[in-house]
Amino acid sequence: MNDATNLIYLGSLAGTVVLMLGIGVWVARRTSSGEDFLMAGRSLNTPLLLGTTLASLVGTGSSLGAVGFAYENGWAGGLYGVGGAVGVLVLLWLFADVRKHGFMTFSEEMSYYYGASRVIKGVVSVVLFLACVGWLGAHIMGGALYLSYLTGMDPDTAKVAIAVGFGLYTVVGGYLAVVITDAIQGTILFVGFTFLSVLALVHAGGFEGIGRDVPEEATSMLGLEAVGLLPGISLALVIAVGVLATPSYRQRIYSAADVRTVRTSFAWVAGLFGLFAMLPAIAGMAARGLEPGLENPDMAFPYLATTLFPVWVGAFLLIAGLSATMSSGDSDAIAGVTILLRDVTHLVTGRLPKAEHMVAYSRIALTAVLGLALLFSLMATTIIGYIELMVSTVLTGLLVASILGKFWPRATWQGGLASLVGGSATALLVHNIPAWGDFWGNPVIPSMLAALAAGIVVSLVTPRRAVSHEEALRLLAEERAELDVGTKVRDEATDEKTETSDEGRTSPSD
Repeated sequence: MNDATNLIYLGSLAGTVVLMLGIGVWVARRTSSGEDFLMAGRSLNTPLLLGTTLASLVGTGSSLGAVGFAYENGWAGGLYGVGGAVGVLVLLWLFADVRKHGFMTFSEEMSYYYGASRVIKGVVSVVLFLACVGWLGAHIMGGALYLSYLTGMDPDTAKVAIAVGFGLYTVVGGYLAVVITDAIQGTILFVGFTFLSVLALVHAGGFEGIGRDVPEEATSMLGLEAVGLLPGISLALVIAVGVLATPSYRQRIYSAADVRTVRTSFAWVAGLFGLFAMLPAIAGMAARGLEPGLENPDMAFPYLATTLFPVWVGAFLLIAGLSATMSSGDSDAIAGVTILLRDVTHLVTGRLPKAEHMVAYSRIALTAVLGLALLFSLMATTIIGYIELMVSTVLTGLLVASILGKFWPRATWQGGLASLVGGSATALLVHNIPAWGDFWGNPVIPSMLAALAAGIVVSLVTPRRAVSHEEALRLLAEERAELDVGTKVRDEATDEKTETSDEGRTSPSD
């Protein structure tokens, strides 16, 4: 590409960042408390919650990652969309109701399930903080690969540019700026991705044409003959687990206006994302037919953007692709900072930050988290591989522990801890034994099974919980009151005591 084209692409990116920064500045004028900055005032309505969740879901994995996976494995690129849609539906079904308890973080929610256990909250907060930074690293890596390919920018410089790009408006405006910009970016992404996929399909000769240019087994239903039945299920499952246990999706539940808003929004998200699922597969297969020799499959998306379209359309698609990374990265950054200030700080110092300093602390912490994520982004060469390893190692045990804690009265904090350790240890074991990795595809299934077994066995041999769910909720609400989280939240937690005891309380001996 020539210098003029590069300047157009870079100018488009700069213009987008300026627009998002303007939104951040506008929102910042309306931000007066830590709750406003980190939780958008807990007042997200259905359109905003739908827009931010969908934009984040259609993120780095389902754009760069899924298109690259489809380049190699055909219709298997649709497994990401299937897993994501299923994950949102299960999240809606199992956990939408936690909004009524006024939690701020997933680690606080986990502590509630285990009798306000400080051990669980402390361990989970560290795990979740690392998970947020890990996800953020994946988004930075994906955006940098894309930007570097399109403009010839040095890869390390591209990573800095991406991190600074969505870091600016996030640091200035907080979570409400994230939500509003996500809705804008999601619209751009949907329009751009649909346009790209349809035109790529036409250029490749339609469905018959893209089927002719990939291996025969890749044209099977969801490409399962290409990747294998068990590895294909594992891929869809690892994406679903990512939705169910990633802190940024929980952050959206806690920030919604009420439980009904969560359920309505997530139902729409699952349906829309299910419709979107096959577009990455079409784009990836078309790119394989048009250019079978790409060295890095993750570059299939930017290859199509620069090959099939005039430069001004390519610039629009550049923004669409980078919107995928920014709309996911900003959410994970905010979730990570909330956990850092609400839980990790309390774990280390025994105190919570003063309410009047929360906005300033949040901006400082966001800057630090973005810097740490830049280091994490150097850990992998492909986006899907990065996500598979990170989810199965960090999140599978967490998901199992949350389900046991919420729905099994006999679960103990020791059992929850065993699930976390058992899931991570098994994932690392499978990852480091090539034959096991080839058999399973990724470690998510054995990791979940090990986490479940460990959680059940250890819970059965340890004493029952001594603190009821009702008492745990009261203790956590009192602790949270040290922060400026708002009278509305504390009242909500108090009002729900009776409902909590009827819904999930264990006996006094639990």
